[in-house]
Amino acid sequence: MKRIIAPSLLSANLAFLYRDIKMLNESEADWYHIDIMDSSFVSNISFGSSFVKSVKKYANKNKSMDVHLMIMQPERYIEQFKVCGADHLHIHYEACIHLNRTIFSIKESGMKVGIAVNPHTPVYLLQDIIQDIDFVLLMSVNPGFSGQKFIKKTYQKLEDTKDLILKKHSSALIEVDGGVNLENASLLFKNGADILVAGTTIFSNENPQKMIHRMKFGKT
Repeated sequence: MKRIIAPSLLSANLAFLYRDIKMLNESEADWYHIDIMDSSFVSNISFGSSFVKSVKKYANKNKSMDVHLMIMQPERYIEQFKVCGADHLHIHYEACIHLNRTIFSIKESGMKVGIAVNPHTPVYLLQDIIQDIDFVLLMSVNPGFSGQKFIKKTYQKLEDTKDLILKKHSSALIEVDGGVNLENASLLFKNGADILVAGTTIFSNENPQKMIHRMKFGKT
């Protein structure tokens, strides 16, 4: 089982973004998680593709750019995010009409593809595409804002996702995003998560590198 930590730059100090990227470069974090919001799919606006390009310029080249599109009609922006440096592109099950077509468009662009599901969306709906994707991104809060409380039903959903992956002989990894902290990180990994996205817990800590280490290796 992998233990990947993907700090969410939504919680970084944007006034000192270079400093925070440099900190992540030198940390045990594995990926940079970037949330893209359009104020339509979620009631918030965050970054665009130019932000991904800026982070890519200063990021450790050995660490992946994990881009989460919380937008409607994500198929319109596949090439744009590829050009700007995204390595993984997550799209929402709830936001994409032609899901199969969009999955293969992302794969053909050379990026890995993840399907994100909101807390109310059952994972059995992914049974027809689970073998075609690289990641399942389970939202453990309602998407749109950082700092929300973890939804405990995610533990059961995590087990259901793992069962589906095994049943369908899929190689997809499971990513959990929202309300992840030091108290639940170990249990999430134990229950089948491969990747944890954490923002506030990391960037609000006085020693974010130490927090990343503790989350990754189960140190309380």
